[in-house]
Amino acid sequence: MKFKFIVPLMLAALHLGPIATPLSALEPIAGFTPNARILFQGDSITDGNRGRNTDPNHILGHGYVFVIAARHGAAFPEANLDFINRGISGNTVLELTQRWKQDTLDLKPDVLSILIGVNDSSRAIPLEPYEQAYDKLITDAKAANPKLKLVLCEPFLKPTGTLDADIVKRQEIVARLAKKHGAALVQFQRVFDAAAKRAPADYWIWDRVHPTYRGHQLMADEWERVVRGFWK
Repeated sequence: MKFKFIVPLMLAALHLGPIATPLSALEPIAGFTPNARILFQGDSITDGNRGRNTDPNHILGHGYVFVIAARHGAAFPEANLDFINRGISGNTVLELTQRWKQDTLDLKPDVLSILIGVNDSSRAIPLEPYEQAYDKLITDAKAANPKLKLVLCEPFLKPTGTLDADIVKRQEIVARLAKKHGAALVQFQRVFDAAAKRAPADYWIWDRVHPTYRGHQLMADEWERVVRGFWK
């Protein structure tokens, strides 16, 4: 009896031909040129509990950076893409300036993605110094590599109704800097706002700022969507 069901299914599969997998159908990102170095900078959301040694299982952390690197590294092995994570938990933009040379400029990235600001907000770092320091980081990176492709990611919070006014202002600053410096702008807040209509906010962000693995998948998908469209 079982054989009668299996044979038609096998024949149907042969008739349909190969089924495309997500990786085989993945559209390349223009900025991911052969041997490109893609550097992610930021705070704990980017850090993702990354390892501090050369263990390849943990070196990129366990968040959106890992998802992006895994997907594109597997889909385009011939490109020999080099993904690096230098996010550090708890960092503000001012702390980022203290390690900018060693952790960014000296690494000579071809693509630089930055997500910073939620700690600046929680620690009440004034908006003007935040913008000035952020602006200088970008300016220095562009001076070191005039061909640098930039991705600026807005800070975000768990959707709980009315969004904190300070984080909104920092999102506006990031948008302003992205326009000034010709960077792709990834607006994560609206992604999580939309996701919270499909499932409770806790499903996507487990505390106030840190995404769950499901939230990190949303971040990776949005990052790729924006960056792919920006340089298309």
